[in-house]
Amino acid sequence: MYNQKTIDYFSNPRNMGEISNATVVAEGGNLSCGDVVKLYLKVDKDIITDIKFKAFGCGACIATASALTELVKGKTLNEVDKISNGDVDKFLGGLPPQKLKCSNFSAEVLQKALKQLKK
Repeated sequence: MYNQKTIDYFSNPRNMGEISNATVVAEGGNLSCGDVVKLYLKVDKDIITDIKFKAFGCGACIATASALTELVKGKTLNEVDKISNGDVDKFLGGLPPQKLKCSNFSAEVLQKALKQLKK
């Protein structure tokens, strides 16, 4: 069902945890299935210098949150603003069709964090 890269990102999540002095924290998910993602971003001079996540949910939810952190770390806010759930799915090499909705959560939470930064 899952490819090896997705299994690796679920089994060995990258950037899991919290940032105590985060620039912005955002949370979201799908309460009907129980998936929740919380992102902590540290931003310096328009660059995401650090990002961590906490997630509760299925393997796809955890893998996509982990993958998202790898996609955005070190990038400018402008570059990160263009990242979509499709980018996360592509980075992982494709999720099973029934799990594609899980890749939406992380990208949606990232967009929520970016909106907070723009305020």
